[in-house]
Amino acid sequence: MTDREELERKLIELRTEHGDLDTAVAVLLERQTYDQLKLQRLKKRKLVLKDQIRQIESALHPDIIA
Repeated sequence: MTDREELERKLIELRTEHGDLDTAVAVLLERQTYDQLKLQRLKKRKLVLKDQIRQIESALHPDIIA
C-alpha cells in the first residue's frame, strides 16, 4: 500500500469516527439530563479529529502556488 493510499484510508476512518461522534453528541443532547463532562470529551475528540482530517487533506492536496 502506498503512502497516499494509507493517508486516504486513514482519512476515511477519521471522517467516519467524526460522523459517529456527531451522532453521539446529538443523542446525548436529546436527553433531558446528560453528563456535561462526557459531552465536553466528545466535543474535544471531534476537534482533534477535525484537525487530523485537515492535516491529511493538506498532505493529499497541497496548495501549489506557481
